[in-house]
Amino acid sequence: MTDAELVEALKSPDWRLRNLYWITDKGGTKVKFTPWAEQEKFLANLWFRNIILKARQRGFSTLIQLMMLDTCLFNENINAAVIAQDQEAATVIFRKIKFAYDNLPTAVREMLPLARDSASELMLGNNSSLRVATSVRSATLQFLHVSEFGKICAKYPEKAREVLTGSLPAVDQSGIVCIESTAEGREGSFYDMVTASRTLADARKALSKLDYRFHFAPWWDAKEYEIDPEGVGLTLKDTLYFERMEGRALAEIGPRKRAWYVKTRDTLFAGDAQMMRQEFPSDADEPFEASTEGVYLAEQLAAARREGRITRVPYDPRAPVNTFWDLGGGRDEMVVWFHQRIGLRDQWINYLEAAGEPFVWFVNKMQAMGYVWGKHFLPHDGNTRHPGAEALKTPADMLEGLGLRDIEIVPRISDVVIGVQQLRDAFPSYWFDEENCAEGLKHLGLYRKEWNERLGVWSDRPRHDAHSHPADAIRQHAQGYRAPSSRNPQKRRASNWRTA
Repeated sequence: MTDAELVEALKSPDWRLRNLYWITDKGGTKVKFTPWAEQEKFLANLWFRNIILKARQRGFSTLIQLMMLDTCLFNENINAAVIAQDQEAATVIFRKIKFAYDNLPTAVREMLPLARDSASELMLGNNSSLRVATSVRSATLQFLHVSEFGKICAKYPEKAREVLTGSLPAVDQSGIVCIESTAEGREGSFYDMVTASRTLADARKALSKLDYRFHFAPWWDAKEYEIDPEGVGLTLKDTLYFERMEGRALAEIGPRKRAWYVKTRDTLFAGDAQMMRQEFPSDADEPFEASTEGVYLAEQLAAARREGRITRVPYDPRAPVNTFWDLGGGRDEMVVWFHQRIGLRDQWINYLEAAGEPFVWFVNKMQAMGYVWGKHFLPHDGNTRHPGAEALKTPADMLEGLGLRDIEIVPRISDVVIGVQQLRDAFPSYWFDEENCAEGLKHLGLYRKEWNERLGVWSDRPRHDAHSHPADAIRQHAQGYRAPSSRNPQKRRASNWRTA
C-alpha cells in the first residue's frame, strides 16, 4: 500500500478497525484484530447508550477499547475513559490498550504521536486522551466504557453509586457509553438498567439518545466453546435443560457444545449450575433467575406468575383499602402494603417503602392516593412505647393522631417460621398489581433463610435485611386479617399496653 493509499484508507473507521490493530488472543499469541460475528453485530447496532449482558470472554471489552483508542487517535479533543472494577483490572486493561497503540504501523504512529504516556493515561498530540481508572469524574467525556458493572454493583456499591452520579452524567449527550458485564444477581443498578433497556427493546420503542440499547451475547454461539463429546456424560436433567434452552433461544445447541458446557460447569464451577448460568448464560433471562435454594416464597411467586395473578390489578372504589405495615426501626425501611378483598381474592394494589421517614410522610402519601380506607394492621410493636418517642406515644398513637382510624394490632406469634408458613398458605388467593407492587414483589422474591456459615447449611430463621421488612408487612395479613364475613379482630384499645 502506497502512502497515498494509506492516507485515503485511514479516512474509514471501518477499515481502520479491521486493519490497524493488533491484540493478543486467549493463548497469548499476537494477532491482527478481526471482529467476529457477535462483535460485528454489536458494531452494526451501536447506539449512543449501550448496555451489554454477556457470557464470559466474548471479546466486547477488547472491541470497545479499540473503538475508543481509534476515536481518540483520529479525532481532536476527545476525552475517553474506561472504568474497571479494581486496580488490578485497570492495569490489565491499560496494558492492552497500550499494546494496540505500540503495534500500530510505524507510519501511523509517527502521524499520531503521544504527547504523554503515563501508567494509566495516553495523551495524544491532537489533545485527545484515553485513561483507565476505577473511578472517573470529568467535566465532559465523549466516550465511556464501564467494564464488569454488574460485579462493581455487587462488590463495590459506593463505587457503583459514583459511576451513576459522577461518571455517566459526565458523558456528552451525543457521546457514547458502553456498559458491559456478566450478571451478578437480581440486585443493583446493572440489573435495573438491563431490565429497563430490555423493556424498551420488547416494546420496540424508538430510543432517545439517553435511552440504553440492550445487547446480549450468549455462550453457545462462540466457536471456541465446544469440545469432543466422547467421554462426557450427560444426565437426563442435562438433556432436558439443553432442549429447554434450544426452545427459548431458538437455536440448536449441538453435542460438542453440550459437552463443553457440562465439562466447564463440573470442573470450573464444581457442578454449581447457578454459577454456570450466571457466567455463561444461554439466554438473557437465565443469569438473573435467582437460585430458589433458601428462598421462602419461590414456589408461591412462580405459581402466581404461571396463573396470571401478577398482572394489572386496579383500585376498585366499591371496596375499602386495608393497609399492612412493618414499622422497621431506626434507619430500617418502613413498609406498607395496600390490599382490597374482592370476592375470594386478596388484591394487592399498591406498595410503599422508605427509610428514615416519619409517619407523617407515609400518611401524606396515603392521602394523595385517594383511596377509601378500611382497616390498618400494625405488627405487635405498633403498641410498644419506645423511650425517646414523643410523650412515650406508641406508633399506633402517632398514626391515630395523624388521622388514621380503625387501627388493629396483629398479635405477636411465638415462632416467625409459623407466620411464614401462614403466608405461604395464604398466597394462592393473592393477586398483585405488577406495576405498583413491582418493588415489593422483588423483595418477596429475595426473602431468604439465614445461612449458617459454621455448619454450611440454611437455618430455619429468616435473614434480617432489606427484603425481610416487606415480607414481614405482608405476613401481617396472613396472621391477622379475616375476611369481613368471619372477622373477629383484636381491637387496638382492647389490647394490653406494654412498655419496651
